[in-house]
Amino acid sequence: MTKEPRLYEQGLEVYPKTDVAIGNVTMLLWIALGTLGCYFLHPAVAWVLLAVALAAIYIVLRKLVCTNCYYYGKRCSTGWGALSVLLFKQGDMSRFDTGVGIKIAPLVYGLLTLVPLVALAISMAISFSIAKTVVLILLLVVSACSGTVSRKKSCTRCKMRLVCPGSAVKE
Repeated sequence: MTKEPRLYEQGLEVYPKTDVAIGNVTMLLWIALGTLGCYFLHPAVAWVLLAVALAAIYIVLRKLVCTNCYYYGKRCSTGWGALSVLLFKQGDMSRFDTGVGIKIAPLVYGLLTLVPLVALAISMAISFSIAKTVVLILLLVVSACSGTVSRKKSCTRCKMRLVCPGSAVKE
């Protein structure tokens, strides 16, 4: 018999729809900026990044993370708990903090910024442009905001924050 993780009782049962909309718009903007950054190097690099990012974020991590989460079948800060129920069977919440998904998620999100940064740096070394500089700045701003401000806001109200190794808020 598995032991259920200790939940943060003051956490939200269901996140507001505006949080979900903002979270997904931000994620899609992050992916779009990264794709554009890679496009400056080569269109094929951009298409590969786009395909891998969408698959990793909206399918692979939903299977590996969301199926074991309290918010499976519910609206979390990004709505991905509700998405995962459409794609996958429920997992085991007691395995949330030890599953492979929670371990690779930081790598996936890190690469979402790192790969386009490298592509932009190479592209800018070949030929500098203001457009590339603007994309670079916007990519850094969006990824920094996603990784700090919005993550902390989401984690503060999350029922899984006590057991989530990636939580931006610790008790």
